[in-house]
Order: sequence, then C-alpha cells, then structure tokens
Amino acid sequence: MDFDLEEHHRMIRRQAGDFAERSLRPLAAEIDRRCEFPFELSEEMGRLGYYGLPYPASCGGTGAGYTGYVLVIEQLCRVSMLFGAIIAVNGLSEEAIFRHGSEEQKQQHLALLTKGELLSSFAFTEAATGSDPRAIEARARLDGDHYIISGQKHFVALAPASRVATVFARDDTDRVGAFVVDTSAEGYRIREPCETMGARGLCPAVIYLDDVRVPEGNRLGEPGKGYGIMLEAVSVGKLGIAAEAVGVGQGALELSVEYAQERKAYGRPIADMLSIKGLLAEMASRVEASRLLTYQTAFVRDRGGDIMKESATAKLFASQAAVDVTRMAMQVHGAYGYMKEMDIERLYRDAKLTEIYEGVSEIQRVIIADHLLKGGG
Repeated sequence: MDFDLEEHHRMIRRQAGDFAERSLRPLAAEIDRRCEFPFELSEEMGRLGYYGLPYPASCGGTGAGYTGYVLVIEQLCRVSMLFGAIIAVNGLSEEAIFRHGSEEQKQQHLALLTKGELLSSFAFTEAATGSDPRAIEARARLDGDHYIISGQKHFVALAPASRVATVFARDDTDRVGAFVVDTSAEGYRIREPCETMGARGLCPAVIYLDDVRVPEGNRLGEPGKGYGIMLEAVSVGKLGIAAEAVGVGQGALELSVEYAQERKAYGRPIADMLSIKGLLAEMASRVEASRLLTYQTAFVRDRGGDIMKESATAKLFASQAAVDVTRMAMQVHGAYGYMKEMDIERLYRDAKLTEIYEGVSEIQRVIIADHLLKGGG
C-alpha cells in the first residue's frame, strides 16, 4: 500500500479543511443547539462535489474514489461530525444504486444525488429488526406495474431533507427487496422526529408508509435480493463512519493540545505535566491507528475489493477510539470541557453515535469473528 496521497487527494483534503474552518466552525455550535437540518451548508457541500466523491463523472461524481470520500469526511468531522454523517448517510443510497441500479436508475436518481441536487434516506430499520432481515414486517406487494409498500421504518436519518429514500420491504418472494421511493409520494409520512444526544441536525425520524405506490422500475436488483444490497451499501457506510470517528478524534486532539498549551496551573502550562502528556500521547496513538485502518479500507475499495470485514474492523476500532479520545480530551479540559460553550463537549456527545449506528460494536465483532472462523484471515 502506498501511504503517499496523490496531489489531487491532498488538494481535496486541503479544500475540505478550509471549508470546515471557514463555513462550519462558526455555525457548528448553533446548529447543534437548534437541532435543525443545515440546508444551506448542505447545498454548498453539493456545489463542492462532496456527495459524488467516489463515483465517476458519468454518474455525476468527481472520481476522487473512496480515498477522497474518507479524506473529506475526516476533515469536516474535525469541526462537526454532523456534516460528515450527512455525506455518509446520503452515500448509502448512492452506493446501492451505483452497484445494483439499472442505467436508467443511475441517470434518474444517482446523478442527482451525487451532485447534491437531491438527498436520500436509507430506510431499513424497524422497531424489532436491528440488522436482522428476518424481523422485517414492511411489505411490498406487486400490483400491475407498481409495488404497494406498507409499514414503518425507524431512525431514518435525513428524513426532512430527503427527496428519495431507499426502502427495504418483503416482496412477493417473502424475502427482502430494495426500492427507490419518492418521499413526496402519497402515503409516505414523516412521524415522530427523534431528538438525539449528538450529531444533532441529522434529524432521524419514524417513517410511515401507508400503501405507497412505487413504479416497478424503481426496484433495485432482482426481487428478494435487497438484503445483499443493504449489506454492500452499509459496508461503505461503515467506512464513512470510521472516517467520522477519525475526524472527531483528531478534532478533540487538536483542541486538547491547544488548551494544554494555554491553560496554566501552578504558574506553568498544564502541557508540562506528565499526566497531560500521557493523555495527549495516548490520544494521538489511537487516532493515528484509526486513520491507518480507515485509509487501508478505502484503498481496498478503490481497487474493487469487498470490504465487509475491513469496514467492520475499521468502524469497531475507530469508533471505540473516538469515544476514548474524546473522554480523555474532557479530562485534559477539566471542568471547562463540561461547559456547553466548549467545542469538546459537542465532540464528546457526537463520538458515541459512531459506536451505535449502522451496526453496534457487538455486531462488528460478530462480522469479524465469522470471517476469521471461515478462514478469511
């Protein structure tokens, strides 16, 4: 693996860092306080090409690959995890359509998503499912040239901003199918918005689907093949979450180094104390290890490899590291870090989500262990 980034990737990383400092940092705390979707900043990310990073120009993308994808997410999450999460959540439907959609579906849906002209939700989870397709109760019944979808979906992120949603429901095969649904369709209703501890503005909600009519041409892949589509898309989503965790950890480390150099106790900076140096060194080590796992996974995906195990490993390690690093950062900041006006307080809350969404850490351990037990190395 070549650890030297190509010049266009270095440029993308610089641009994303500049955007984060210029446009996101001044508004991050207010967006968190209001817990509202940042429509204007999302549109600016679309103009910068951040929704189409992994995909070719023929699909409206920028061709920066999955390496460009993780670099941008990391830089944005140094300042606010919300914005990297928006890219990663939107990317779930993009990946599903790119890998399993017809050419017509790619032109009709993917090209608009990669340009940021539309945003999308990914509606798999139900009250009893977690990641278990056997518990899905939503139904998609074929009626002529349309499917009629009924059911409920929970924790659907980007709900108020999404113009389309990838919805998973049992089709006439009694297995899970995948469907691209227009969220303005009659019967598609956003109910019960969920106010979260962190990543506020991601706006997850409960979705009701009351006999929503979806053209048969909006089915992704073959009937009954939706679970495989979901797994592949989520493997890339986990790569995005690992990058989110790296960014949050890096942001917490930077804030801690700066604070330790400025804050004085007993007449000298607390950075001179061995206990503080120990915390900073531990934080830096965990962030760097997380970064290497994440970049390696992107490297494999850029070369067309399956990353089911790699993305589970990167998400597991990086998310745990982000939670630990932000906790250590709170120790460096002391009582000041516990104050709402401090950025570290927000990063501390954001970090926990990386251990939970798109599969809790316990699920990632099962994926990794199953791979090992099957002789995957």
